[in-house]
Amino acid sequence: MNALPPLEAQDRPARLTVGVVGAGRVGPALAAALQLAGHHPVAVSGVSDASVRRAAELLPDVPLVPPAEVLARADLVLLTVPDDALAGLVSGLAETGAVRPGQLLVHTSGRFGTAVLDPATRAGALPLALHPAMTFTGTSVDVQRLAGCSFGVTSPDELRMAAEALVIEMGGEPEWIAESARPLYHAALAIGANHLVTLVAQSMELLHQAGVQAPDRMLGSLLGAALDNALRSGDAALTGPVARGDAGTVAAHIAELRRHAPQSVAGYLAMARTTADRALVHGLLKPELAEDLLEVLADSGDGPGTAPGAPDPSGPDPDAPGHGPEEGDR
Repeated sequence: MNALPPLEAQDRPARLTVGVVGAGRVGPALAAALQLAGHHPVAVSGVSDASVRRAAELLPDVPLVPPAEVLARADLVLLTVPDDALAGLVSGLAETGAVRPGQLLVHTSGRFGTAVLDPATRAGALPLALHPAMTFTGTSVDVQRLAGCSFGVTSPDELRMAAEALVIEMGGEPEWIAESARPLYHAALAIGANHLVTLVAQSMELLHQAGVQAPDRMLGSLLGAALDNALRSGDAALTGPVARGDAGTVAAHIAELRRHAPQSVAGYLAMARTTADRALVHGLLKPELAEDLLEVLADSGDGPGTAPGAPDPSGPDPDAPGHGPEEGDR
């Protein structure tokens, strides 16, 4: 690999021309944030109607051009495409000679560090990986939400100051992530954010089935308090039947989910088992109560019927052809 040329402030204009390749939810918002910091968006590429609309809303009067033309016009290029498309895009741009020596090439993938940019680096580009740890809507509200947002930053050592400066200009807080740690870093964020959305949506659906008219309002204060407590206290913030070792309540939950929302059982069991394990390790779940609880969770993984040996709080269903565990397992 070619040695990276140093990024010398005196040799680079104070304000950069900015281009975006991939006008999804992230790229236009970051370019708009850089514009607020005094940089100049000059080109954007996008294919879908939604991309064109986003670019028009967040980057008005910035021309829509092919990716190679974006690189021809911009000092700083944001590559904001899906993870699986990034390597191919970089290779294609490098092979066609679109990359210019000294050009800052930034991708926003959480999964990758700068190694994915190696083809462009060999062509003289300056590689940066800046991943905003935030969910995006594709609207102007995202620009405001960048204030205080943490960015996972990976770059060559000689570009670290430049990378962190760009994050700060966008209103974010740089957090250094080693190249080898990027996949683990991204997995952690997926557990904390992406899976949270699934859990919350599932919870609202179940509350609606239970007759709650405003599930979002009911969950709002509960989830806000739970999140705040968890961020402050970690596992010590845990409450609920699993932490208490209340095996009967957990068994009743499983039975009701199998009856009304069988697609939710697997997720409930997985989270309950993980919660029980962490509660045991941290001394929150008493060992003498854990045995019955773990037995319920282990027995409940066999199939969609009522957990073997678990009490059915509502009794047998008279309309069902069978109500034992063997019937449910088929």
